Amino acid sequence: MRVCQRTHQGRVRSSNQDCLLVDGCVYGVADGMGGHQGGETASRVAVQVLKNALRGKLPDRRALEVGMEAANRRVYDMARHDSSLSGMGTTVTLLWEDGKRVLVGHVGDSRAYRLRGGELKQITQDHSIVAELLRNNVITAEIARNHPYRNVITRAVGVDPVVTPDVIDEDKQPDDVWLVCSDGLYNMVSDDVIRDTLAGSETDEQAADSLLSLALENGGSDNITFVICRVTEVDGQ
Repeated sequence: MRVCQRTHQGRVRSSNQDCLLVDGCVYGVADGMGGHQGGETASRVAVQVLKNALRGKLPDRRALEVGMEAANRRVYDMARHDSSLSGMGTTVTLLWEDGKRVLVGHVGDSRAYRLRGGELKQITQDHSIVAELLRNNVITAEIARNHPYRNVITRAVGVDPVVTPDVIDEDKQPDDVWLVCSDGLYNMVSDDVIRDTLAGSETDEQAADSLLSLALENGGSDNITFVICRVTEVDGQ
């Protein structure tokens, strides 16, 4: 894949608690929580553990689960033994590719999208109270956008002793464009605008600059972090 990434503190936060994961054939985002120190630590530690766990390996469901479990255990143990880090955790959403497929690992409310043939599809499901209400048709999408609990997540790395990641196996097609992002992007820029920006920009770097500018122009109320990955070739095609 051809990859470009951006991360920005935003206009409101005093620090950037997001962390990018771009290492070999693994690309993702971790969005930390738990205060200034805790959030930064949780996302950074989770990313480092996952880098070490997945580096040099081919995509494998069990290996991804084990890597997520190791990241969860490390963050959880750090929070237990250091009161200044109590309550910290992080989202993790990542892509792990080989020549024919993409394995998606996901915990929390960061997202993975895929643009294929002009259609933008959200591949992951948010682990959040509002997303569950929406999936169960308890609230409408309009209510969800401004719901007071829209930032409350139901699953995170490092909050509980055990975490179960979603693992999704997807095929690759030439010119697929993947976007992995923290909520600081998609809460500021609608899916329709994300689609049009990814599809209509001359280059992925231009798309990245445009998405970051739009998120900031629309308020930049959170840290903004994302990676754009374009499939340039597929084995056997």
